[in-house]
Amino acid sequence: MLKISVVTAVFNKHDTVAGALDSLFSQTYSGVESVVIDGGSSDGTLAVLEKYRDRVAVLVSEPDGGIYDALNKGIARSSGDVIGFLHADDVLADAQVLQRIAIAFEDPQVDAVYADLKYVKHDDVNRQVRYWRSREFTPALLRRGWMPPHPTFYVRRAVYEQMGGFDTRYRIAADYDSILRFFGSKNFFSCYIPHVLVLMRTGGASNRSLRNIILKSREDYSALRRNRVGGLLTLVSKNLSKLGQFFLR
Repeated sequence: MLKISVVTAVFNKHDTVAGALDSLFSQTYSGVESVVIDGGSSDGTLAVLEKYRDRVAVLVSEPDGGIYDALNKGIARSSGDVIGFLHADDVLADAQVLQRIAIAFEDPQVDAVYADLKYVKHDDVNRQVRYWRSREFTPALLRRGWMPPHPTFYVRRAVYEQMGGFDTRYRIAADYDSILRFFGSKNFFSCYIPHVLVLMRTGGASNRSLRNIILKSREDYSALRRNRVGGLLTLVSKNLSKLGQFFLR
């Protein structure tokens, strides 16, 4: 059976991390490894995590250099054939999410799987705010600012071993940088699942303040130039593409 490692990076999220882990441990797919990387929480998060200790394969709690440093730690400590992420504010959309992902990876040529995502109210995951509908990848999409919803992105371990994890010089856009690096490779093959796999609570780091929005745009532009994908027009297209998410259901 394909082993899927799910990495959860958490820092001071005592009010939401239980929901994330409950959605993981309610999956019908049994070949799952849970890896939790806590950044040294001081708000009671560790007390919550202790309740799941018998079901979590790896639990680390120590200071880190931010979310991407934590995710890199999780990748390094995972043992699965495939690695994905379940952030402490998010929940898997239903009990068959990992089963769908495992089926997609039955094709040995598939390096990565991604799907659709719903943004939901922070205090009510049943209330939709935005709908991020993705699509089948074509190389031309990168220059139009396309990226898949990263919380739905599952990748074979071999990809991280060959192409590296997150560049922690980016504080907000390391996920976009990795997407450009992976999908920009000629030998990278992906599979799109036209189904909502993740419910993501609003209020993420990239949109938390005007300062963060500006920082993210700067980092996105840097990643585009670094990966030789595009420039300002690509960045503008990437930002404008989000507007339609408010009108989809």
